[in-house]
Amino acid sequence: MVIGNGLIAQRFAPYADNNQFLIFASGVSNSKTTNPTAYEREWHLLNDCLKHFPNQHFVYFSTCSIYDPEEMNSVYVQHKLRIEELIIQKTQHHHIFRISNLAGHAGNPNTVLNFFFYHVKQGINFDLWMNACRNIIDVDDAYHIIDHILQNDLFPNNIVNIANPVNYPVASIVNAIETFLDVQSDYIKINKGSCFDIDISLVQPLLGMTGLQANEHYLNNLLLKYFG
Repeated sequence: MVIGNGLIAQRFAPYADNNQFLIFASGVSNSKTTNPTAYEREWHLLNDCLKHFPNQHFVYFSTCSIYDPEEMNSVYVQHKLRIEELIIQKTQHHHIFRISNLAGHAGNPNTVLNFFFYHVKQGINFDLWMNACRNIIDVDDAYHIIDHILQNDLFPNNIVNIANPVNYPVASIVNAIETFLDVQSDYIKINKGSCFDIDISLVQPLLGMTGLQANEHYLNNLLLKYFG
């Protein structure tokens, strides 16, 4: 069973008729929003699922922004932590996956690549945080890693980080998009942001066998795959 209709829910469509798992992929789409309605909707929907499907293997998607010193106190991150705790308390069998920034075919303008690609392509001015890094992973790579974990029941009742072994400075992401589009973007350099580590030691042995190739071409391949 899959709850949701966004990027993650669409990619986990193979689980739609699998009654062993409840894939909860109906979260808050904009991590910057402070609108309580968006968070209340997810909270109530999740509680309903926990109530009506108490025996299913519960799969939830949290965020690696929990490790970001710039975001860890945000409404979004605190909401995610609250939900993680609820799932741990209320379910007998679960996986909580903290995922970094996903790339994929999606209409969500708030994803990292979508945001920068749109602004660069349209020549829209934006603030470029010169000290910031972002970890970007293909939704297909994330799916294959998670699918392998679920099918083999690895790390049961655990919180698992799913991320690219490589972090990208935001300036490098913008430069890659500029090169890809052969345009010059319009931004203001801001002395803000930070780079932070995501511990993926738990899944590191799975990366090769599930197809993730984190080489120097990864980011450009993502641009070609989803924006070419």
